[in-house]
Amino acid sequence: MLRTILIDDEENALQSLEWELLNLKQNVQIVGKFTDPLKAIQFIDGNNIDCIFLDIEMPQMNGFELLEQLTEIDFELIFTTSYDQYAIKAFHFSALDYLLK
Repeated sequence: MLRTILIDDEENALQSLEWELLNLKQNVQIVGKFTDPLKAIQFIDGNNIDCIFLDIEMPQMNGFELLEQLTEIDFELIFTTSYDQYAIKAFHFSALDYLLK
């Protein structure tokens, strides 16, 4: 089972992604959904996560700033964003994929 969390400041984007993952991938377990990046950081540092779906543009901090706050990145990373201009930077963080909303 792939332990996954979703991070996006838009609740409807979280709900949509959750629906897609649960209906299309049966080996995915969503262990957390966060609209607050600071709460997500606390959760990531205290839990074993296999994959994170991460928005880039968020009010408190962007997705790249969130990643820089982590002590270790030992999970797969998929960016979910409305902006295509961050794709190259995303792959500098070893992103597995870059999904446009």
